Amino acid sequence: MLSYPSGMTVSSRALGLLADALRAHRNQRATRWRKLSAGRQALLVVAYLRKGETYADLACGFEIGTSTVYRYVREALALLAAMAPTLEQAIEVASRKAFVIVDGSLLRIDRVGMASGRDRPYYSGKHKAHGLNVQVIADPVGRLVWISPPLPGARHDMGAARDHGIIEALTAHEIPAVADTAYQGAGPMVAVPQRRRRIDPDTGRYRRLSRNQREVNAAHARRRGPGERVNAELKNWKVLRKIRSCPARAAELVAAVQTLMIANG
Repeated sequence: MLSYPSGMTVSSRALGLLADALRAHRNQRATRWRKLSAGRQALLVVAYLRKGETYADLACGFEIGTSTVYRYVREALALLAAMAPTLEQAIEVASRKAFVIVDGSLLRIDRVGMASGRDRPYYSGKHKAHGLNVQVIADPVGRLVWISPPLPGARHDMGAARDHGIIEALTAHEIPAVADTAYQGAGPMVAVPQRRRRIDPDTGRYRRLSRNQREVNAAHARRRGPGERVNAELKNWKVLRKIRSCPARAAELVAAVQTLMIANG
């Protein structure tokens, strides 16, 4: 195999965070020797997450075995997932913001059992693809606050937000939030756009919104814009564009990426 130098758009702070966690873990376990230093192992793991490199490609580039790459990646993912914030910690951060943006995102997967309809819970009719539903909370300037553990892709955004306790936590702490029409009926703390009026029985078409309603929707869309950027940044971690591991292990993967995204600033 051939190897070549490359680059990644990841801050040195995120890399340093992972390297420090690996050094502390090695000291705790009294590890005497490793093929790669903690810094090189951190670089390997960030390359896996950010660029979606395969184990074989990473093994060639770092001149180690594929089984060693696997062990290094699993070890680092567990450490990163343990550092991910909980919903309670995220709500504490959100309470200091003017408002937060709540949105759902589908992470596509390809390892789904198709026998006996086992794939149906993971099939999203909206996206016409199998995937996992994650709920994303962002602040008004587009910084990540929290990513929920994944649920099967067929789960509606509103149901997923309630399952994770997001709606109840926002209401209990009186934190204003903006969201799209999928969160209709979430309560007074969650603002959603004006929906189209009911169908006109004479024409059979939806009645048009008034000028004031369209202006309200435009202002609402501008407030939600930074949240869309967070979802786009989430998909920039190429390992999440199409998750090839077992869906049961996706929660650790999402939590690890969340830790690096927050450190990335």
